[in-house]
Amino acid sequence: MRVRSGTILSLTILLVCLAWGQQENQKSQRTQGDMAGMLMSGDSASDTSPMKDTLTMSSEGSAHAMNSMQDHHLNMGPHMIITTLRDPNPGDENRADQIAVAARETADKYKDYQAALADGYKIFLPNLPQRQYHFTNNRYAFEAVFRFNPEHPTSLLYQKNGDDYKLIGVMYTAPKNASEDQLDQRIPLSIAQWHAHVNLCMPPPDRKRELWGPHTSFGLTGSISTKEDCDAAGGKFVPQVFGWMVHMYPFEQKPADIWSVERQAHHHNHGD
Repeated sequence: MRVRSGTILSLTILLVCLAWGQQENQKSQRTQGDMAGMLMSGDSASDTSPMKDTLTMSSEGSAHAMNSMQDHHLNMGPHMIITTLRDPNPGDENRADQIAVAARETADKYKDYQAALADGYKIFLPNLPQRQYHFTNNRYAFEAVFRFNPEHPTSLLYQKNGDDYKLIGVMYTAPKNASEDQLDQRIPLSIAQWHAHVNLCMPPPDRKRELWGPHTSFGLTGSISTKEDCDAAGGKFVPQVFGWMVHMYPFEQKPADIWSVERQAHHHNHGD
């Protein structure tokens, strides 16, 4: 794949294509496109090495990554890193409150999920049963690479209710290479904790079924967590799968509930 221009359009296409690799068929193209926004938030225009790391990640690999995130979110094993909770600085609480107000006003518009679809949000893996569905806006994900806008969450978080969806939260993203100081500039790290999914070993083609095994060596729940072990197993090592992410629940009243790390884990592990 070659980059032919420096325009925003070509950069977007490059990020999508490199993030999800060679597409196996038209169905996988649709599936991969739904998650392009999350990957775009992980790769800035000048950061090409992480994009190369995900070159061989197929639609099956992306589905596995999301499924693993749903089941083992914030498990703090070798495949998860989370920002350190900092001591509060003057103004942190007020800044977080302003973000929460902006997020709540935005979320109010999307309580009806059809409104989200109309505004460019797309359901990631709608046919895969999930405890929490990400509706991702690729345009806002691309914006999040360069700046933080609390009115433009990368993803809206819904729970399935029959044929309907109930909005429960929003997700903001930041580039993979963002420092904790840069994340703190977006949302105070004394209030919120960002997380990232790391040390993914994708299996070689003849062992791809092992991704779904109960005691697998591969994937975000696998025993392999270093490049050396992954190379020895013939796999493809991805240091960081997506960009930095933070979930928030703007309809809650208390700051601890709005930014609850525990609730994120509870939703992903139990589906309540």
